[in-house]
Amino acid sequence: MIEYVKTILQKVSFSKYLFERELRKGLRLIRPEEAEEFKNWCYQMFERLHGAILNRYFKPAF
Repeated sequence: MIEYVKTILQKVSFSKYLFERELRKGLRLIRPEEAEEFKNWCYQMFERLHGAILNRYFKPAF
């Protein structure tokens, strides 16, 4: 399922609205053991474009 979510996010990354909506849906679909891998991938791929959105959904651990 994680690969499906990654594909969707890549396709909608042009729109902040669509990206956030699909990220929210994707987080519900992935398994807990995939969460860290998914988070790292998201930051690697989209931090420049959607860093603020990612920070909202992946709260940094301090």
